[in-house]
Amino acid sequence: MEATPQKSWGQLLVVSSLIFGMFFGSGNLIFPVHLGQMAGSNWFLAALGFAISGSLFPLLAILAVVVTKSDGLLDFARPLGRHFAAIFLVLVHLTIGPFFATPRTAATAYQMAVEPFIPKHFSTLGMLLFTGLFFGVTYLAATHQNSLLKIVGKYLNAGFLALLAIVFLVAFIKPMGNFNQVPTATYQANATIGGLLEGYNTLDAVALLALSVTLIHAIRGLGYRGRALTELTAKAGLISISLEVLIYFGLVMLGALSMNQFKLSANGGIALSQIVGHYFSSVGTLLLGALVTLGVLTTAIGLVCSFAQDFHKLFPKVSYRAWLRTTTILSFLVANAGLDTIISWSLPVLMLMYPLALALILLSLTISQRPYAGIVYKVTIAFTILPAILDMLANTPATISGLAPIQRLLTLYHTTIPFANLGLGWLVPTLIGFAIGIIWGRLRWAGQRGTLPESDR
Repeated sequence: MEATPQKSWGQLLVVSSLIFGMFFGSGNLIFPVHLGQMAGSNWFLAALGFAISGSLFPLLAILAVVVTKSDGLLDFARPLGRHFAAIFLVLVHLTIGPFFATPRTAATAYQMAVEPFIPKHFSTLGMLLFTGLFFGVTYLAATHQNSLLKIVGKYLNAGFLALLAIVFLVAFIKPMGNFNQVPTATYQANATIGGLLEGYNTLDAVALLALSVTLIHAIRGLGYRGRALTELTAKAGLISISLEVLIYFGLVMLGALSMNQFKLSANGGIALSQIVGHYFSSVGTLLLGALVTLGVLTTAIGLVCSFAQDFHKLFPKVSYRAWLRTTTILSFLVANAGLDTIISWSLPVLMLMYPLALALILLSLTISQRPYAGIVYKVTIAFTILPAILDMLANTPATISGLAPIQRLLTLYHTTIPFANLGLGWLVPTLIGFAIGIIWGRLRWAGQRGTLPESDR
């Protein structure tokens, strides 16, 4: 039997850095800053909501994968049946992979690191060259999986954190003003819920279901197995998420304070550029560009690795490297559509995927080890999927959501289902489905065996 390696603070910190670096990317920087601008004096409550969806949910996703001992998304969703699990895997990886999240990494880096320094009429060519170089580096790093822990955990992530620390230090020594700015309408009465929904935009809870596979592969490469692997992952995840919460609160504060100097920006990328430029003038844009590029490159590496690993398991006749080339090339092509287009395309899909992902996380952490878990999984998802589809329709372009039949359906949904008007209409149906599934599963087991499972006594 292979001996478990001696635990050390050094290994714990390196794994924590790997977790952090794999999912802290462009959205994690720009969305909290914009949130702070919108929340104004209610920045703390908004930041709390953002921390729940942007930090707690991803941590629970990591633990769900570890608890279920899943070897990929297909394995993770298998209690719902192989066909649903395969559909879920494809939807998740297309969302966090070549259709949305992965191209967004390169598009954001280009917009904030390169575009300000080139003439406008060269922007299309500049985007093409930059994204080609970006995804070339991503592909080379992803083909050396044994070096992934070293590349992400030690080098790229360290540079990202150092640059971010400089921004915070200067900003907090010389604050722009106070927190007396009036919140926008959404954040006057429901700041915490608004912050929670804004955290959806990071896609982290969905992404971590896929990225956790790469994470666990890297930890196993250090020699950890079984309980030791679970303990190390949980501790490293807690350290990483705690750091992320501190960064989120800092970014939200920066956004709130910036309203003393600037008007409400169209997006967090603009706001962050203004803030850094205010403190660092001519070198501010360069510093910001380096910070963002380092941050999103680590995310892109993790995303393409995870995509290739899971699709190779689902379609084993196609090699890992072939899938790696596929997702890298598709991401390159989509990235050239531009950041604004990518974000607008992603919103409806995000509103569909988040409820399904959170329901699966709940099921994995609470019921996955019970002998009747399959029934609970299926009933819970059955109750979740309809409100998730309605939330998706509510966020589609007006040409679709404005159609009379759909509009009547959405009006009924928003006026009858609790929290639907806040974007959380899936919550109560999911919990009802979960309760019904447990009752049905227990009764069916007792009817077949004449007694409850030992775990339920």
